[in-house]
Amino acid sequence: LGVFILWLGWYGFNGAAATDIPTLGSIFLTTTVAPAVSTVVAMLFTWVKYGKPDVSMCLNASLAGLVAITAPCDVADCAGAAIIGVVSGLLVIFGVWLLDYVLHVDDPVGAVAVHCMNGIWGTIAVGLFATSSAPGFELAGINEGLFYGGGLIQLGKQLGGMGIIIVWTLITVTLTFFIIKKTIGLRVSAEEEIIGLDKLEHGLDSSYAGFALQYTEEEVEEAIVAGVALPEKDTIPVKLVPETTPSSKDISAHKIVIITRQNKFDALKNAMNRIGVTGMTVINVMGCGMQKGKSEYWRGAPVTSMDLLPKIKVEIVVAKVSVDTVVAAAKKALYTGHIGDGKIFVYPVDNVIKVRTGESGYDALQDDEGE
Repeated sequence: LGVFILWLGWYGFNGAAATDIPTLGSIFLTTTVAPAVSTVVAMLFTWVKYGKPDVSMCLNASLAGLVAITAPCDVADCAGAAIIGVVSGLLVIFGVWLLDYVLHVDDPVGAVAVHCMNGIWGTIAVGLFATSSAPGFELAGINEGLFYGGGLIQLGKQLGGMGIIIVWTLITVTLTFFIIKKTIGLRVSAEEEIIGLDKLEHGLDSSYAGFALQYTEEEVEEAIVAGVALPEKDTIPVKLVPETTPSSKDISAHKIVIITRQNKFDALKNAMNRIGVTGMTVINVMGCGMQKGKSEYWRGAPVTSMDLLPKIKVEIVVAKVSVDTVVAAAKKALYTGHIGDGKIFVYPVDNVIKVRTGESGYDALQDDEGE
């Protein structure tokens, strides 16, 4: 929907260059042909490469075609717009691949491939496809493009202008980012990334109603406080005591339920693995503690309803490893000293039965066969 809203608005954006009806019609034609061809090219390419069309790539290709045709929209003809669209469809795919797999630049929406690369391509395209047959050519006051007999004059002007823009942008953006980095900072903390800036900056649960928050596993250092590792001497001390293996008649199993932040799961999982706990059940949940989340306002009025935040619920049943050991290790991994570290609940378990073998009690919780 967003892409088609942009596409519709682009007719007004490009059409504003027209001073008469023939020019307006020509602009509407090129603004339709270029993104349409770009979309089809991306669809066919991804269909052949991946076995099915990539919808998100096709939508990005639509925008890429619109970006590329913006500069030459009033001086290109239909054939030129089609060629511009073909290149745009391939260029956006190459751009996404280059940033994601080669340069490893975080560009989740493909903005660089769409706007930067195709903006450059559109600027160059004026020097290649400008034609005197376009109704808006005379008003533009430029030379014809290389492919229409105009030689390298207009192409040289386009490249020169683009070079000036690149230098100006590099200088101003570098200075701007340097100032931001030295003042308020360019990045937020890991905790703020998980909670989301909608909540912390604007006091709203989410600006994207209807979309569920999903947990994705990342490699993180254990005991993280806003992205900084907590020194081991400052955490809760844990003393591991070797235990003897009791018989199933002497053991009492316990269920430990841990509710904490999503970004703490890897630290918790690693801590459990080190003390010999390898079995757990993990569930994505929503909830709040006694604080009921942070204050929320809507149009200046405070919202008094409970503020549910995304959490994970980890359930562990232990018999061989003591409850105190599990609790101590969990507290060490989860502690930051801030509200929202989580809670740990301990429940007695009457019995445990392994369905495959029929074993019960202590024996059912052991994994002697390495399954």
